[in-house]
Amino acid sequence: MSNVDWDSTVVIGQKARAAKVTRNVSDLNGARRAGAVVGTDKKVTGGSNKAHQGTDHQRIAKLDRENEVAPPPKIAPSVGKAIQQARAEKQLSQKDCAQKINEKTSVLQDYESGKAIPNAQILAKLERILGVKLRGADIGKKLEGPNKS
Repeated sequence: MSNVDWDSTVVIGQKARAAKVTRNVSDLNGARRAGAVVGTDKKVTGGSNKAHQGTDHQRIAKLDRENEVAPPPKIAPSVGKAIQQARAEKQLSQKDCAQKINEKTSVLQDYESGKAIPNAQILAKLERILGVKLRGADIGKKLEGPNKS
């Protein structure tokens, strides 16, 4: 126990002083007059738009324009005409036909106008209800029932 320092004082429960951040010049000058240690750091991106950081944002935007994704393919107009003709033959309105395939009327309108993105499930339902081939080759051809031998 000969190397214990009995003269030093330890204060318990005191928090260390955190560095004060000041934003105005008068507080900064007051700290300098009081003899406090003052450090100034300038923000690199302070007040600027972080989305356009750096000088090559124009080059990146040009690359984005070049790599645009093509929109998904729309349904062929021949399919829409085949749906309309088959529906007319069965004397179904768009509302009745849409109700039979459990879809909204707007979905059927999009298919008939050629604006819809093809969905195999919806086309299969329409084929079953209308009795007309709507996928693959021979679009508009009547579907035959199962071959009985």
